[in-house]
Amino acid sequence: MDNLARVTSAKEVLEKQIMESVKTGFIDNSYESLEAYRPKLIYNDCDKGNTVLANITKELAECDSFWFSVAFITKSGLVVLKETLKEISEKGVHGRILTTDYLAFNEPGALRELLKFSNIEVKVFTKEHFHTKGYMFKKGERNTFVVGSSNLTQTALKENKEWNLKVTSLEQGELIQETLGEFDLMWKQAEVLTENWISEYEIIYRESKKIRDAQKIVRIKQHTLEPNKMQIEATRNLEELREAGQDKALLISATGTGKTYLSAFDVANFKPKKMLFLVHREQILKQAMESFKDVLGEGIKAGLLSGTTKKYDADYLFSTVQMMSKPDIMQKFGAGYFDYICLDETHRSGAESYQRIINYFKPKFLLGMTATPERTDGFDIYSQFDHNIAYEIRLQQAMQEKMLCPFHYFGITELIIDGNVIDDTTEFKYLVSGQRVDNIIDKIEFYGHSGDRVKGLMFCSRKDEAKELSRLFNERNYHTIALCGDDSQDAREDAKSRLEQDEIAGSLDYIFTVDIFNEGVDIPAINQVVMLRPTQSAIIFVQQLGRGLRKAMNKDYVVIIDFIGNYAKNFLIPIALSGDRTYNKDAIRKYIAEGNRVIPGCSTVNFDTIAKQRIYATIDTANFSDVKLIKEEYKNLKNMIGRIPKLTDFEKYGSIDVMRIFENKSLGSYHNFLKKYDDDYKIELTTTQEEMLAFVSQKIANGKRIQELQVLKRLLKYQTGIMKLVASDLKKDYGKQFTMAAQDNVARVLTNNFVTNEAGKKRFSNSIFLEKDGEDYNASATFEKAIQGENFNILLDELLDFGICRYNSIYSKTYKNTDFELYQKYTYEDVCKLLNWDNNMVALNIGGYKYDENTNTFPVFINYNKDESINDSIKYEDRFVSPSRLIALSKQSRTAESKDIQHIYNAKENGTKIYLFVRKNKDDNTSKEFYFLGEMNAVGEPKEIVMKNVDKNAVEITYKLETAVREDLFEYLVE
Repeated sequence: MDNLARVTSAKEVLEKQIMESVKTGFIDNSYESLEAYRPKLIYNDCDKGNTVLANITKELAECDSFWFSVAFITKSGLVVLKETLKEISEKGVHGRILTTDYLAFNEPGALRELLKFSNIEVKVFTKEHFHTKGYMFKKGERNTFVVGSSNLTQTALKENKEWNLKVTSLEQGELIQETLGEFDLMWKQAEVLTENWISEYEIIYRESKKIRDAQKIVRIKQHTLEPNKMQIEATRNLEELREAGQDKALLISATGTGKTYLSAFDVANFKPKKMLFLVHREQILKQAMESFKDVLGEGIKAGLLSGTTKKYDADYLFSTVQMMSKPDIMQKFGAGYFDYICLDETHRSGAESYQRIINYFKPKFLLGMTATPERTDGFDIYSQFDHNIAYEIRLQQAMQEKMLCPFHYFGITELIIDGNVIDDTTEFKYLVSGQRVDNIIDKIEFYGHSGDRVKGLMFCSRKDEAKELSRLFNERNYHTIALCGDDSQDAREDAKSRLEQDEIAGSLDYIFTVDIFNEGVDIPAINQVVMLRPTQSAIIFVQQLGRGLRKAMNKDYVVIIDFIGNYAKNFLIPIALSGDRTYNKDAIRKYIAEGNRVIPGCSTVNFDTIAKQRIYATIDTANFSDVKLIKEEYKNLKNMIGRIPKLTDFEKYGSIDVMRIFENKSLGSYHNFLKKYDDDYKIELTTTQEEMLAFVSQKIANGKRIQELQVLKRLLKYQTGIMKLVASDLKKDYGKQFTMAAQDNVARVLTNNFVTNEAGKKRFSNSIFLEKDGEDYNASATFEKAIQGENFNILLDELLDFGICRYNSIYSKTYKNTDFELYQKYTYEDVCKLLNWDNNMVALNIGGYKYDENTNTFPVFINYNKDESINDSIKYEDRFVSPSRLIALSKQSRTAESKDIQHIYNAKENGTKIYLFVRKNKDDNTSKEFYFLGEMNAVGEPKEIVMKNVDKNAVEITYKLETAVREDLFEYLVE
């Protein structure tokens, strides 16, 4: 009876919550209810962390059973759900999918994929035109229904402008009853999907596809070739470089982004009488020449210079480097014969053959093109082109511009063999064990590929592994070959042709290799890339990933399968995929958890549970402020631009976040880093000047507040009446009021009076920038003396510009009347400062929340997922009930009548602002930062409880957030 009562009670609670949510959604948007059950518009917007795919996968992962009624299904639509479908299959979740043969659009390969899931029944409705797009999920008494415009394709789930309505119902609800009734009616009339049905349908599908492909080719031919965004900006930059008297430039552009067409557009602008286009391999010569004809017209006098064709008199000559570098061939042309030379695959230009050509010819303009300028052979490509970088487009930008084929990345767990997990030191016998081979085959078959047959690359950690794995695969009826640096060019080209061909006879399924396909090899047809080696470099990871990103006919996507073992540098995987160079641990963790929501275009990123844990473990132990990492990034940037980088260069050229330098305790400032590690840096400062730079670097240059930056900027020019000047600047430039509270706080910061602990005050005892003068402030005597040194002025001005740039790009969209930006991260010290408190409060004295009487502010700090080692008395059970509801516990030994509890519950009538700050982890050695989640207020009544294990009183408080937490961040925090 008790069990029945509990069930009834739970159902009644759910019914009440759904009714309240319906009222909010359809009657009154101010009515309080649970967000999870509200009617909701689902659409694709990666900038907001929202996609149709994210909503579907969330419902699938949580449901007991599901029903899909969807007209069009493609392999691309299934592959993005594969990881979730695998997980629910293992849990025994049953599903039904109803689809159609309407328009013969559904891919036979996709239908066959569905047959592999024993937990999913599939039927095909063939009687009438079928165009439904509905997804239903059941979890206990709750039914969720998503209906609208989205088919089961990658574009509909991730990229297209789609509208879908999500509603929640009890099983007795009219809408869900009617929908399930209609589904059951069609289900009874539909045919069961079998291999025989697919084989018969495939004949019709292939005929229909021929017609669609022919129409697509006609549209492509009719399309007028126009430069894309990257090509327009790059050609403009090239023109500006030439106008500035430069005669060479380097273009850095991800594979597949149209470098050859770009060079043709620039040649069209330059109008050379004679042009030379150089490539490494003969196979792409003709393709390059055809691209130039597409842009310049068929009438140009173009020709090839290769082992088989020698058209010396062509105005536009396309040659291999090997052929042109021969002395007898070079001598046929004078040094100034060519007005314009374009050198493709410039990362090879350190080779003798390339250098011979570059040193002989004297063109009016030399353009170098590469996807990967960072070479490990020590050759400085940037200086070869006078550090003139015409344009740089990296992987993430190319994805945003839709220049590349979408990829679907699966980070999956490496096998444990005889109790040993594959790691950086694994013995050869385990790398090539039959158990491992069978596991690899199981996974590559499950995750699949685009198109009719696999055309894959497998990257191994060593040559003998590649050769033995190839042999073992061939024993299992695959057609593979292992290639390494010892193999001839002819052998490589033959393998490439066999991999690319569509015919089965004589084809290759896979090429096993170590590194020869990292870069410089163009195989657009590749539809699967398998990584069987540790990730040691983000650059090489992107190069190997990039092998599959070229667009090709009948290739909708590429599958990337990464077997993740106990490798020391697993943390490089999310860094490479996201392109995030901040090396912020929380940002990297968040990408692993929620990358699918924010990665642009149709691409997806998936990790299985154990693979996630392995990456998290390496993030936990990594030191991203390590001097070695900083030095390496600095060296690469300096090589690129040919000088000591300015602070803004790190962001401009996609290098490491400068804050890693500032936060390193042994460095503290960029000046200190350069002084220690770059012999070219000759600037000397006084001890006080160095301290002041370190103070600004560590306390102000992060850009989290503009006020101090503006005060110091003004101080460099005007030493008196500073606050009045800055108040005018802030009003004019930012529309901000510089209140007296803010002025007092800024003054305390810039006189070293904000920090109260003795160690902090002593460390920056000379960092006194201001002194009081009546109602305003002037420059202090210490600062006036410091700015008498010209070098200090220059360095401080550059540092302030860096901070202002960070503020404008990251922290300027402030929330209501605060200096915080929603969803940005702040330390305890940042919060005390930005709330204009008189002094910084250490975490121990804040203790989870703190009321400040002077400012009438009450920040609440929540540590989500608390460490198990934390003392039970402070391990409060704070938890989100929904994106706009938080239950948090008070400090210990509190009752409803305690002063702090009264502050919280009387906040509205007293005008007290309660602000929420939440962080995911507490155990990082870097500075503790909290996400700012806006204003909130207590609702309901305080609930007195006894804390677990410590037998002490506390109060449970329910808060309502003014702004619901953004969906991707909420999922990350509560995961």
